[in-house]
Amino acid sequence: MNLKNKKIGIIGLGYVGLPLAVEFGKKRDVIGFDINVSRVDELKNGIDSTFEILNDELQEAVNLSFTSKLDNVKNCEIFIVTVPTPIDTKKQPDLLPLEKSSESIGSILKKGDIVIYESTVYPGATEEKCVPILEKMSGLVFNKDFYCGYSPERINPGDKERPLNSIKKITSGSTPEIAIEIDELYKEIIIAGTHLASSIKVAEAAKVIENTQRDVNIALINEFASIFNKLDIDTESVLKAAGTKWNFLPFKPGLVGGHCIGVDPYYLAHKALEVGYNPEMILLSRKLNDNMSVFIVNEVITLMTNKHIQIAGSNILVLGLTFKENCHDLRNTRVVDLVEEFKKLKCDVDVYDPWADKHEAVSKYNIDPIDQPQKNKYDAVVIAVAHKEFKKLSIDLLKSYCKDNSVIYDIKHILDFNEADGRL
Repeated sequence: MNLKNKKIGIIGLGYVGLPLAVEFGKKRDVIGFDINVSRVDELKNGIDSTFEILNDELQEAVNLSFTSKLDNVKNCEIFIVTVPTPIDTKKQPDLLPLEKSSESIGSILKKGDIVIYESTVYPGATEEKCVPILEKMSGLVFNKDFYCGYSPERINPGDKERPLNSIKKITSGSTPEIAIEIDELYKEIIIAGTHLASSIKVAEAAKVIENTQRDVNIALINEFASIFNKLDIDTESVLKAAGTKWNFLPFKPGLVGGHCIGVDPYYLAHKALEVGYNPEMILLSRKLNDNMSVFIVNEVITLMTNKHIQIAGSNILVLGLTFKENCHDLRNTRVVDLVEEFKKLKCDVDVYDPWADKHEAVSKYNIDPIDQPQKNKYDAVVIAVAHKEFKKLSIDLLKSYCKDNSVIYDIKHILDFNEADGRL
């Protein structure tokens, strides 16, 4: 069948799958599948609760339909898998969503079909974990009856300046011919172009090191910040000075969460350990970044103690809950660590975030964000996320939330140096 006539089934309609389905849905027949019935129902009604796709964009995808019934996608010839690949409580890869999706696709797989994975995995996962499931469920033979590809997602949630089609796409396939077909497929929607990797493993490895590299660099800056705070030197001033050199990388300190940077390094580390290599720098960087909440809380507590503010029973306001600024995404946000650390010290914590979904915050983290900060209530205010709304807050308004004797701590460098009592 001609490539242009092949129907696509997008498996998973979250932050990655929906934008992909919409772009392809402007060009060809696409069925978006998700096991979440309420998610499918809202999309059928033209609503995206993640706010990644506007309602009029959904309407532009005239060839796109949605379903929660697997039987409705059995006539597709190309399946693109965009399900989450999180880590478990032991920080090990949790491939269950990927394995379940492979089982579902395998049960309806036909001769000539192509299965493309976009979920972040360690090198080798597609062919070592997914393909055997596809073969077992379908009774078909890999690279004879069906084929696979890997094209890692590069969606940046909340980023309206870099939509899906403006980000260069890595592609790969299980045979040279299929690799070219997959590359041509993505060229239909990716204006920025594609990069055809030499193998599926190369594409998998490229994806997992993108965020691992960032994690390591941020860990280094976080370590700088920890040292400079001990030396009573302003980290932002140091970074601005060092940044005048052409090859100094512009990373900033902070909490490292989200579905990528805080997760992907553990996938690469898992595979490295499996083949007998100890990824010391990767794991040390993860440990350092994961422990930044403890460092920040200790900084705030020290400032409060220096002002003779009683810690137990104190009122703390945390501004921001999502994992990044101007984004509704709460996945793997490390602001929850700040809240937990303060609560361990018997502090009462209010969290305010105009971007966060209250129901999701309660169900995921047992945090119920307040509707608005109260005046003259707080012993300390911690600016945790650089939402545009927070950047507009004046120091006078922030102080109006505080008691006369209080602390303002600025993780995100929103305030001028002399306005905050402390900052990362």
